Amino acid sequence: VQLQASGGGSVQFGGSLRLSCAASGFTLDRFAIGWLRQGPGNEREGVSCISATDGSTYYSNSAKGRFTIFINNAKSTVYLQMNSLKPEDTAVYYCTRDPTKVESQGTLVTVSS
Repeated sequence: VQLQASGGGSVQFGGSLRLSCAASGFTLDRFAIGWLRQGPGNEREGVSCISATDGSTYYSNSAKGRFTIFINNAKSTVYLQMNSLKPEDTAVYYCTRDPTKVESQGTLVTVSS
């Protein structure tokens, strides 16, 4: 079982990034996949998640209206499209099936003002 997060980078305020979470070793359509993040000096927090079963989604208040989570079941990949990025979005982002723990390596997002 493996989740591999990628797509981070450095952008300026207002920029966009798309994160990818590639799943292997399990059947994606039986799970919900979420994104967690941990910024400098901050606790880890949930950002968004999607049910691969019914497509229902969740967004944190900070992500609503700016981030979109979607899934490509054929590619076993979950994406997080992040628009209108702010410096406070700077964090290491992880994907997981369990919101209480990290299950992937992190991908760093840095937003400069």
